[in-house]
Amino acid sequence: MSQKIEGQTPPAALRGTSVTGRAQTAGADRSEPVQATPGGDSLRLTGEAANLQTMQRELSAAPAIDSARVQSIRNALEAGTYRIDAQTIADRMLDLERQLGA
Repeated sequence: MSQKIEGQTPPAALRGTSVTGRAQTAGADRSEPVQATPGGDSLRLTGEAANLQTMQRELSAAPAIDSARVQSIRNALEAGTYRIDAQTIADRMLDLERQLGA
């Protein structure tokens, strides 16, 4: 299928254009301001967007650092009782990689 594309808009498309809430045809005069649509516009969030908004509010209210956990790790390091589990670290890094790759 082939169509011929010309660089000019046919004269019939230029006549009688007005701002009526519909999109104007290509090449139409756009020097007049666009009229706002009448009231009644609304916004409805999806369930996922609402959940993200709730999570954002909760996270912004929570402290950025868990001071009690930091202190417990500091105490364990000073006492020499802090153990690093390399397998757990590796597993979590692989889980993160899977999540980012999916």
